[in-house]
Formats: sequence, C-alpha cells, structure tokens
Amino acid sequence: MRMTARGLNRSTLARQLLLRREPLDAAEGVRRVVALQAQQPASPYLALWNRLVGFDPAGLDAAFTEHAVVKATLMRLTLHAVHADDHPAFREAMHPVVRATRLSTRFTASGLTAEDADALVPRLLEFADRPRSTAECEAWLGEQLGEPPRPGAWWGLRQYTPLLHAPTAPPWSFGHRPSYIAPRTGPLRTDPGPEASAAALRTLVLRYLSGFGPASVADVAQFAMVTRTRARAALADVAGLLERLTGPEGEELFDLPGAPRPDGSEPAPPRLMAMWDSVLLAYSDRGRVLPEAYRRVVIRANGDVLPTLLVDGYVAGVWRPVAGGVEATAFHPLADDVWERLAVEARSLVGLLADREPEVYRRYGHWWGHLPDATVRLLPGG
Repeated sequence: MRMTARGLNRSTLARQLLLRREPLDAAEGVRRVVALQAQQPASPYLALWNRLVGFDPAGLDAAFTEHAVVKATLMRLTLHAVHADDHPAFREAMHPVVRATRLSTRFTASGLTAEDADALVPRLLEFADRPRSTAECEAWLGEQLGEPPRPGAWWGLRQYTPLLHAPTAPPWSFGHRPSYIAPRTGPLRTDPGPEASAAALRTLVLRYLSGFGPASVADVAQFAMVTRTRARAALADVAGLLERLTGPEGEELFDLPGAPRPDGSEPAPPRLMAMWDSVLLAYSDRGRVLPEAYRRVVIRANGDVLPTLLVDGYVAGVWRPVAGGVEATAFHPLADDVWERLAVEARSLVGLLADREPEVYRRYGHWWGHLPDATVRLLPGG
C-alpha cells in the first residue's frame, strides 16, 4: 500500500485524537496518545484539552497525584508525561542513551565516574521514597560523597536515575522548582543491560506506532533519539507484528495491522495546539504536520516550539493569550469559516485558562517580535 502525504497526516491526527475529541479520562487519554511533551508545565493540559471531550484539568491533576500518569525524562532526553504502565519500558529503552549522555564529560568533570553513579542510584531511589526538593537531593549527595557535590554531579545523577517529577504546585501540578520521587509502580531495573534495553525498545516502538504510525526507521530514531541502527534492529525484531507500507517518496514505512489510516479526504477541525505538542516533534520528517516553510518560525533556534494554529491538519500560524482573548497569527490567508471555528476554540481555551493561568506561555512572548508579516486577529474570550 502506498501512502499519500495527506493520508499520513490524517493517520497521525486520528491516532492523536485530533480528528475528533474522544470521551476519555485523562489517564486513558495519555495512554492513547502515548506521550505528551511536558517540559512546560501547562502543555500536557492544553494537549489533552485539544483531544478529549469536556476535558477537566482536575482530572490530570489527580492522575499525576495518584501516579496514574507520570512525568519523567524519557524520549529525546526531554520531559514527557506518559501513562504509568508505559514508564518502565520507555525508561529501559532509553537507558543506553541516558547513560552515554548524562554520565559523560560534564558528569565526570565533577570527579565522579559512571561506576560511582551506578552505586549511588539505588540509594538515591531509596532516599526519594517521598518527594524531595533539589536542595534536599544535593544535600543528600553531599553526605554520600563526604563533601559538597561539584558542578555536574547532581545534573548527571538526577537524569541518570529513573526518578519521576513529583507534583509540587498549582496551577499545572508542576512548578519551575522541581521535586523528585521514586517510581511507585514496582521495581524498575536501574541497569537493564543490552538485552533488556533492546526488548524495552521493541515495546516502545510498538507503542510509538500505535500513537504516531505509520513511520519510517528515521521517524522511530527521531522519536526515541536512538541511533537508526537500534531503530532498524527493533523494527526487524517485531517485523512479524507489522505491516509494511510505502511512503509518498517511496520510503519504507511500518505500521500496526488494522491501525486507523483514514485517507486525505477526512476533514480535520482547527485546533489551538500547545507549546511543544508531540505531533510536531515525533517524526524525522516534520512536514507531516508542520510545513517546511514555517518550521524555523515555529521551532526556534534554542528549541522552543511555539503554540500553533492547526488548520486542515497542518500548522498555519501561532497563537498566544492576550487581554480579551487569544491573539492568532496566520501565516497564510484563512477562510472566514476557519476563523469562526478558531474563535469557538479560543472561547473554550480562555475558559480553561481563566482559573489556572490566563496568560500561559507569557515568558515566551519575546518570540512574537521575530514573526514574519502575517494576518493577526484577536479571537474574543467571551
């Protein structure tokens, strides 16, 4: 079967619950979409608001508090919110990457070795039997070392250890001063070894395809930030469970049999997407959702990914809250009915933000001074 570019777009939107909102609770919503970028505390909430019928932020608050959904450093070495059932395999799949990058020069410059980290991890997990602040963890590390830790020591150890972020503060469960806690879903192998990591990567690949497929070797490697060699090997190991497809440019794609693959005729409603929404970052070919002409405008040089307008399944501009509603900046002309539907979304979003953070993403407002000439409209909040 040969996939069109538009068919790939609609497949992604279907699995990411962006063709229509689904009546799911927060934890099941996270399970369905596999992983939500979570380096900005509000973004998992806005991501689910875009995907779930009648989304109540309190439901995600509860899921984080009850550890049904967890926040941790995972794919691409960035913070993600994932279902607790997925966390062990995702973390073990990422272990070789985490070890190679977080116990490297910056960590060893502190005077510690990878072997020191291996010895410290079980003790740190035992210490983190309840939420621990950064200050508490650094003091604990100093006690273990017999002297204050040098720069790089805690940075490497906290990311190498499979710690979760513990909810700390409103309005979005996590503040800018993190707190850490050990996983509560059972024992997690802190050094799974090559075979266990390979098995975990196979699990991650199947979960990735369920939420983002069809996908290529390069896409899998991009999502997990593993080498293409590891991605190719994982796909080969589960080949009997997969269907092979051909992409628009003749590339080989992999998918789960029976997974939703609507054709390009399926309508896609407009959405106001969160910063760092996963659909913009889950593929080697960002063009599945983000047109190349807009990529450098939306994904800034320092890695910030702006909140976007999704129109007919593709990024068409950016948005930000302002006094009186939502300011929408369209990079190309939009039809009147599209603006009307974006206005409906804006009213709903302003209502969601009112009791939480009306000016969400305000700290990123400086990027609006770097936008190209475009159509700007205020979408009223009331």
